Amino acid sequence: MSSLSITGVTKSFGTGPTATRAVDDVTLHVPHGSFTTVLGPSGCGKTTLLRLIAGFLVPDAGSIAFGDTTVAGDGVRPVPPQARHVGYVPQEGALFPHLDVAANIAFGLPGHARAGREGRERVAEMLDLVELPAHFADRRPDELSGGQQQRVALARSLAPQPAVVLLDEPFSSLDASLRGTTAIAVRRALAATGTTALLVTHDQNEALSLADQVAVMRGGRLVQSAPPAEVYLSPSDPQVAEFVGRAVVLPGTATDARATCALGEVVLSEAATGPVALMIRPEQVYVDLTHAEGVRGSVEEVSYYGHDCAVQVRLDDGTSVLARMAGVRHPVAGDTVHLRVTGLVRAYRPAGAP
Repeated sequence: MSSLSITGVTKSFGTGPTATRAVDDVTLHVPHGSFTTVLGPSGCGKTTLLRLIAGFLVPDAGSIAFGDTTVAGDGVRPVPPQARHVGYVPQEGALFPHLDVAANIAFGLPGHARAGREGRERVAEMLDLVELPAHFADRRPDELSGGQQQRVALARSLAPQPAVVLLDEPFSSLDASLRGTTAIAVRRALAATGTTALLVTHDQNEALSLADQVAVMRGGRLVQSAPPAEVYLSPSDPQVAEFVGRAVVLPGTATDARATCALGEVVLSEAATGPVALMIRPEQVYVDLTHAEGVRGSVEEVSYYGHDCAVQVRLDDGTSVLARMAGVRHPVAGDTVHLRVTGLVRAYRPAGAP
């Protein structure tokens, strides 16, 4: 196992004025034994970045290193994929349909270790690691559920003890319940082996709940890399705020540690002065059903999720605000409510400001 360092990596497709820069000067460090998710919308360059790390593509500029070993860039001859000692888990698992689970898991082991006692012990160890019963070793891939297939794919990637494991949206084809349980099993397996891992996804909940570090990509560039809580509570710009979870972004005027906006006065996480864009998470908007405290508005829509609900409110000045509230009591469309903001609010310079 080793750390992963990506420094100034760039990759374009095509030539001349029609060329597309899929990855643009990306620098990212994944510490040894940690789990990083690369989060971004479709077409942002995250899968291209994964393929560069795996060795399926060669960067136009920059370098990629596993620990102290540079595998691409900096004038070195690129190390081919088969020599990088990387585990790769694609979206669909890509198990060999003609092989049973045991043979799939053992496929990446050295020839002398695939058969016999050593191979059987490694297969049993990997099945236990990904929380599958030992008797699954004799099953064919088509006898497994989608989530079970992804666990076998992870076991196959971990069996040879790779330097790094790369996961390309491995849960995207699973239904909601399978996605959650499979993701947790994968996280546990990676943590138990101390494996350095990089997962790419467009799912914000997945990125925040699984990772030690979240790297957000947009338009081929890395726009923020930080622990999940920091990305959620202190996003680098309003666009990241609106992509990572839901956000209420309102114009306001700041004076030191406070600002005023359509939701009244708020307390800032950092002092600011003048016009600002304020980022407020929906769960920070308190919906008062019984007292006339705060800014008045009318409920336009309520989406009930069981554990909480999303409440869309139109303020008297016409501003539309989304709030999230827990508990069994919630308003209905047409109710008059009063809103106020709790907690600290992040302020940004407005778009186009010098």
